[in-house]
Amino acid sequence: MNLYNLGRNLFNGIFFAGYKLRVSGLENVPKEDGVLICTNHISFLDPPLVGCSSGRTVHFMAKAELFKVPVLKSILPGIHAFPVRRGMSDKQALRRGLELLRNGKAVGLFPEGTRSKTGSIADGLAGAGFFALKTDAKVVPCAIIGPYKLFKEVKIVYGSPIDFSELKEQKASAKVATEKIMEEIRKLYEANK
Repeated sequence: MNLYNLGRNLFNGIFFAGYKLRVSGLENVPKEDGVLICTNHISFLDPPLVGCSSGRTVHFMAKAELFKVPVLKSILPGIHAFPVRRGMSDKQALRRGLELLRNGKAVGLFPEGTRSKTGSIADGLAGAGFFALKTDAKVVPCAIIGPYKLFKEVKIVYGSPIDFSELKEQKASAKVATEKIMEEIRKLYEANK
């Protein structure tokens, strides 16, 4: 069993035993082909939650600093994480994300770039919009509704893929595309909290 599947099995046990996990909208996540799953970010548990609940093997961008931590630097590649330098345009991370999406993989992204300390949904960074406009991958908005408290309900809701054809025709900016993604995440959050 590979490290990713081992982690998924471990976290499935944690989520279903420790929390009242509710997953909805799973039919909106394509079973194959490139998919970009964009979600709000409230906890360090969000990546394993998406990885366990989406039905896909999900590749996540993780802040480059984590790849310098002795234990994590050997684990992160095994769970399909790849580094991104935050606060700048990281061309290597962007190329890696494009490659994965164009090769039919699932990429998980937290457009806000960091966890929300208040639970509110902040504005997103342009990277999510960049991937949406530069690939034919389906872009699935996702809302995680917590907080993570033992034996309390945690919801993860996958929305319908977002249509970017009009923005592509208009040659819209990545920032505009990200705003559309964040709007859909907020709608999902408000409708399901």
